[in-house]
Amino acid sequence: MEPGEVHESFEYAGVPDQFQRLWTPHRMAYIQGENKPSTPDRGHECPFCRVPGLPDDEGLVVHRGELAYVVMNLYPYSPGHLLVCPYRHVADFTELTRDEMMQVGRLSREAMTTLRAVSGPAGFNLGMNQGAVAGAGIAAHLHQHIVPRFQGDSNFLPIIGQTRALPQLLGDTRTLLADNWRSDA
Repeated sequence: MEPGEVHESFEYAGVPDQFQRLWTPHRMAYIQGENKPSTPDRGHECPFCRVPGLPDDEGLVVHRGELAYVVMNLYPYSPGHLLVCPYRHVADFTELTRDEMMQVGRLSREAMTTLRAVSGPAGFNLGMNQGAVAGAGIAAHLHQHIVPRFQGDSNFLPIIGQTRALPQLLGDTRTLLADNWRSDA
């Protein structure tokens, strides 16, 4: 095939050609809004309100505190991507009580300590997206992202292919982190 020539098989998805493809159909659930509350103001539909009522392995809960808990991100940016969520359904950081704020901070620190001990990341991205316009996928319930970063973890896949390669299943990562949780207390 000459440069610039289009082979007829490019017209159909899944037809073999000279390109290697990494299919990630599980991402469609996120793109189409699965697990997002249909009405953001109704806490009973909020996954962050529903998860604490599930068994830890089913809800992917890594650790529970009195006022907040740590859960695996269903759509992780990197292996071990955790979320620290207050139990109380609040949308904005300024709505947290002092005690909730302290526990979210403490659990974030413990998550970093545990991830360092278990998987040795080279760094972290921490953050909260406040409001849909700021990128919050579920804006109605505050959650702190703890994203472990590894040397060379950003390559062409996320940039060109809008795909991330995750070497471990979420349930396996949850078990590893839960079994090795490092509490400050």
